[in-house]
Amino acid sequence: MNFIDLLEQRRFLGENIDKAVMSVVNSGKYIMGPEVEELEKQLADFSNVKHVIANSSGTDALLLPLMAWGIGKGDSVLVPAFTFVATAEVVALTGATPIFCDIDTRTYNLDVESVKEALKKSSSLGLNAKAIMPVDLFGLPADFDPIIEIAKKHSLLVLDDACQGYGGVYKGKKIGSIGDAAATSFFPAKPLGCYGDGGATFTNDSELYEKMLSIRVHGQGENRYHNVRIGLNARMDTIQAAILLQKLAIFPEELKKRDEVAKKYNKAFEKLAITPVLPEGYFSSWAQYTLCIPKGERERVIKALTECGIPTAIYYPIPLHKQPGYAHFPSASDELPVSEDLCDRVFSLPMHPYLDDITQQRVIDAVTSILGE
Repeated sequence: MNFIDLLEQRRFLGENIDKAVMSVVNSGKYIMGPEVEELEKQLADFSNVKHVIANSSGTDALLLPLMAWGIGKGDSVLVPAFTFVATAEVVALTGATPIFCDIDTRTYNLDVESVKEALKKSSSLGLNAKAIMPVDLFGLPADFDPIIEIAKKHSLLVLDDACQGYGGVYKGKKIGSIGDAAATSFFPAKPLGCYGDGGATFTNDSELYEKMLSIRVHGQGENRYHNVRIGLNARMDTIQAAILLQKLAIFPEELKKRDEVAKKYNKAFEKLAITPVLPEGYFSSWAQYTLCIPKGERERVIKALTECGIPTAIYYPIPLHKQPGYAHFPSASDELPVSEDLCDRVFSLPMHPYLDDITQQRVIDAVTSILGE
């Protein structure tokens, strides 16, 4: 059994992928070919957003707007502590200071009260709070209304880290269209993934878009040998764009299938563990399906599931403010109790749109038996 079955999707797409890849191979346009521009157009249409910049990874997708905004030394950016390291990494790369916030006990997304404390911490340290970066963790959109309200009150930019959440919907708004900018990852295991690294940045701000276009290619100006700012080599290779175009065509149907899998899991486990919540008006892309169980039980449960042939994963075993490379950065408060607690209690089960009924029932039976002991 696979935790994420990318090969089944590959078989389903079959010759479409082969033709798309070979078309690029035979064209000779391997970097930023026409498929990249077509992908950007289709992503913009899908997300109902004005501008999309396809680029080399989800990390670069997050870094581009921070650089374009001029965020750097002396500035702070507020980020959740319970997420993948890239969220804080891009802030540190600009020279700015990430300030770690705690998360909500139900959604595991950014906690607004902790954000308020982080703003106080930023001020006490003499830092200029410039941006807030909510994460759509495990595919569930962040609670944007109160986040944007705080951002407006304190003149903060909002960068949605949608590296797990692309395909989600928040109160009628597609992920990618919320905030001053948004970024997603096309890492193969994501709900919409390519066959290597890739990412995209979304915005309705035309001035920001033009700056990011420049930064994507070494800060170029009139041409590639005219450089007007410090930039990156963040271009997308054409083969990845060609693959994503094929996958985007089936993405809406795959999102429905992911949702069906999640609903069946929730029904089976609701009395045995803390199951993921889906607030009214939200649609999750279900990048992961994560259960929360009592502290001290996880090792036993994972061991038993492994013996049953059921793969699992832990997202995340260490909160960012406890990571050796990031422990020197400030947090909203001395302790971030929810983040710290969850790192000892959560684990994720197989989740993908090709999880057939028999295989899913096998997972359910094993988990039900083990958690029910």
